[in-house]
Amino acid sequence: MKLTVYTDGASRGNPGKSGAGALIFDERKQKATSLNKYLGISTNNEAEYKALIIALEYLAVMQDGAKIREIIFFSDSQLLVNQMSGIYSVKSANILPLYLKAKKILKDLDVSSKFMHISRSLNKEADKLANLAIDSSK
Repeated sequence: MKLTVYTDGASRGNPGKSGAGALIFDERKQKATSLNKYLGISTNNEAEYKALIIALEYLAVMQDGAKIREIIFFSDSQLLVNQMSGIYSVKSANILPLYLKAKKILKDLDVSSKFMHISRSLNKEADKLANLAIDSSK
C-alpha cells in the first residue's frame, strides 16, 4: 500500500497556542483519515514536527493491520522537509528530540519514504485541522 500524508503545524504567536493537523490518503487518493491535536504552547517549527509525529504514530498503529510499502509526506515547512530529507542538519536543541523521535518511528515503520515541500496553498486542509485544534482549546 502506498500512502500520501499532508501535515501542518500552526502556532498563534511564536511560541504560542499551537495545533497539529494531518491528512492521510490511500493509494486511490481517497482520504483514509484526518487527525488534529491541540499542542499547548509551541513554536511554529515545533508544531510542524509534532504534526508529523502524530501522523507517524497513527501510521505505526495502522501498519499492524496493513502492508504499507511507501509513504510520501507533504509539508509547507521547508525546514522540516529539508531536515527529514537530510539536506539540512538539525541545530535547534528544541527541534532535535522531535526530529529524532520522527526518524525513529519512520525507521521502525520500515517503509520507503519521501518528503516533499509544497506551497501553503496546497496544504490548506491540514492547516485548517491544525487551527481547529487551537480553536478547540478555548
